Amino acid sequence: MLSFKEFLKSEVCPAYGCTEPGAVALAVARAREELGGDRIISVRVEVSSSIYKNGLDVGIPGCDGARGNPMAAALGVRCGCSQYGLEVLKDVTRDDVEAANKWVEDGKAEVVHNPARKGVYVLAEVRSAKHVATCMIEHEHSSITEVTKDGVIVKQSSTNPDSGELADAPDQEAVSVCGNGVSSVPDTIRKMSYNKLLSLVEQIDDEDIDFIMEGARINREMAEYGLGDHDYRGLGFGVGLNELVQQGQIGDDLSNVIRYHCYSASDARMSGALLPVMSSAGSGNHGITAILPVLLLGERLGKSRDEIARAIAVSHLSTSFVKSRVGRLSSVCGCVVAAGAGAAAGMAWLMGGGAERASAAMQIVLADTAGMICDGAKESCALKVGVGGAEAYTAALLAMNGKGISRSQGIVDDSIEKTVENIAQLTNEGMRDADRVIIEICEARADEDSHESAIG
Repeated sequence: MLSFKEFLKSEVCPAYGCTEPGAVALAVARAREELGGDRIISVRVEVSSSIYKNGLDVGIPGCDGARGNPMAAALGVRCGCSQYGLEVLKDVTRDDVEAANKWVEDGKAEVVHNPARKGVYVLAEVRSAKHVATCMIEHEHSSITEVTKDGVIVKQSSTNPDSGELADAPDQEAVSVCGNGVSSVPDTIRKMSYNKLLSLVEQIDDEDIDFIMEGARINREMAEYGLGDHDYRGLGFGVGLNELVQQGQIGDDLSNVIRYHCYSASDARMSGALLPVMSSAGSGNHGITAILPVLLLGERLGKSRDEIARAIAVSHLSTSFVKSRVGRLSSVCGCVVAAGAGAAAGMAWLMGGGAERASAAMQIVLADTAGMICDGAKESCALKVGVGGAEAYTAALLAMNGKGISRSQGIVDDSIEKTVENIAQLTNEGMRDADRVIIEICEARADEDSHESAIG
């Protein structure tokens, strides 16, 4: 039986920067550590289409605007520490950035995508003059399943998707999303009904509340940072919307307040701010969407710290419920579809609704947003994070007013379980070529830019 503490350890943890380049840096750092003090001469990383897409154009924390998976790989060699998990690059310095930039310019850090691989998959190969080490990440963004040196497996772990048990391995090592072992939690959640999963909220103790509220604190800190006057404001959507509110051009209702806080947090994160956010279901932007709307509503309603924490817990549980079916990485935007649904459930819960109203709020969000594509991690993700937060609030209000999807229609079914399964089918079957097309568009643009630079 899954406990709430096991859920938190797997699904909710702090992360620096986008989790896809973070996974690349983590795999490289772990492989490099196997070579000790050897001078590293090159690194090559093979990734799934989803990891490749999400790392094409996103800022790396603390790197003065540098972005992309190759930069993350080079920094993994230079300053990465695998013991930090998804905070692998938190010790980065300006000297590290300069050295990593030189590596990327010299072609010593190569990242390629394998179209046959889906979801979370990273295989890093790090070479010195005499040795080569590899590290593989699968299933979750920091789930290290194999490490080799000179072709010999030195660490190995794996998870049976059906049983959730660790397979036999010569020397088991695993770093899960929160550094506590290869997690079978998403597989367990996938087999649970929504009501059963939501019942875990009854297990919350004071330690859990402190952890959840620390996540709320750091996500709010990122939002406030994104509203500041500095270089890490992304495209400035949070700043811009806040200015419109202050000027009276749009109202200061909670929907807009939620939207510009979500905008600004994602703005700063996607542009490379060297601050952590609390993630949800393996994604920092999911964490922003899942946490900030619930926190802001709780404060507006004058709810207690414990009440807000429990509602955020409902949001995390509901987000993971959707992600466990749709997949850790997919062609649809999880910030809107999964975390937006999660936030709606958390806000309905906060306003006094139980599992029924929370489920109704999720159904409204899913009917509203299913099919919104994920076109990679970049500054404009802030728009989708804001949409997720604002639509979640509207859906929660509607659900608490007795409104909902009264019968099966389109991809929305008569239960939250069936609806999410339908969205998973739409994503996995109907949108299977979406990543390929998005990558082709982005790479064609990059080739054009490179050609213009060469002749200009």
